[in-house]
Amino acid sequence: MRKYLGPGLVCALLACSAYAADDVATAVVGTVKTVDKATKTVVVKTGEGTEHTFKFVGRTTAHGAEATAHGTKDAFLTMKEGDEVVVHYTVKGTEKTAEEVDHIGKDGMKASVVTVKAVDHGAKTVAVKTAEGADETYHLTGSAVKETGKGLEKAGKVTIYYTEESGKKIAHYFKQG
Repeated sequence: MRKYLGPGLVCALLACSAYAADDVATAVVGTVKTVDKATKTVVVKTGEGTEHTFKFVGRTTAHGAEATAHGTKDAFLTMKEGDEVVVHYTVKGTEKTAEEVDHIGKDGMKASVVTVKAVDHGAKTVAVKTAEGADETYHLTGSAVKETGKGLEKAGKVTIYYTEESGKKIAHYFKQG
């Protein structure tokens, strides 16, 4: 019995470690605290005081006014201390890799508090009611589609971060709570 238990335990441990190594996608809203050009890392501090360090790679994209100036291929160049951003990232082990950076504020993304009415995953849209009582529909980016899978329909009031393109409102991120 023991000679079977040992290899079985090893296989179980390997399976657990392989699962833990999978990329986990999430996002955070905060202010850029530091930018290290040598290591291509950025520290973002959230409103709650938590600091996150993100590594930028060749596939990292950026949205907002600063991104337009540099092009999305140079997302790291769009970051400067004091910027308010949403960083969509993956985690592998202890390293957080920035996949997308959305600049918020003047000439960047807009933010609005809304109440979610319905999410249409097929059409990639979300229907909301604004604070003024108007009904609006936002189109979802790929990262926003992932966010809608996290119980957005039941979230009630959320802050929606969006851009306006070709007369459409494009939702990039939702902050619940």
